[in-house]
Amino acid sequence: MTGNGSLSAKERAYRDTKARILDGSLPGGDLITEGQVADTLAMSRTPVREAFLRLEAEGLLRLFPKRGALVVAVSPSEVEAVLEARELVEGHALTKLCAAPEEDRAVVAAALHEVLDVQREALSREDEQAFAEADRRFHITVVESGRNPILLELYASLRDRQLRMNLGSLERGPSRPRAILAQHEAIVAALTAGDAEAARERLRVHLDATRVSVLGR
Repeated sequence: MTGNGSLSAKERAYRDTKARILDGSLPGGDLITEGQVADTLAMSRTPVREAFLRLEAEGLLRLFPKRGALVVAVSPSEVEAVLEARELVEGHALTKLCAAPEEDRAVVAAALHEVLDVQREALSREDEQAFAEADRRFHITVVESGRNPILLELYASLRDRQLRMNLGSLERGPSRPRAILAQHEAIVAALTAGDAEAARERLRVHLDATRVSVLGR
């Protein structure tokens, strides 16, 4: 694995700025400049400018010549689009898995129970980042169980948007992670029983709760 010391300056600028956007250190609506980032990373402005262009292409920044770059906030329409895509992809995987032999469902259920254990531990330690990472692992495990590489690739393309959405969702208060855990447990219970309709409905309830938490409606 390549260490940060061997990365090019523009790659370091890109990764650092993107990471700060995704973890909320640079929230939507903030105006940042090439000079600020260059000073923080002890580099010239040229690689930062190239990193900003790349982040603009990814929809994370909006550049304003001679003024800086605006961190693009997650819009309501983007939230709706991401959740719609998630329901389609994850719902399909759950339906497919519920129709699979019981032993196949048991393997996936066991993997999901391991993730739930991690979430419970993270919740007890109030480790928001670990909880969010386990949340992502839970849903990826569901999608992977569908064994459709094209849908998995589509789901992976939503990763950055989901990270920002999840951050906003968890910031709604201490009760939100507990609700997420309970909703995950309900999905696993339906999956274990092989009840596709119940599994999809519980997924829908979970995603609706995410919508309310992120958008406030």
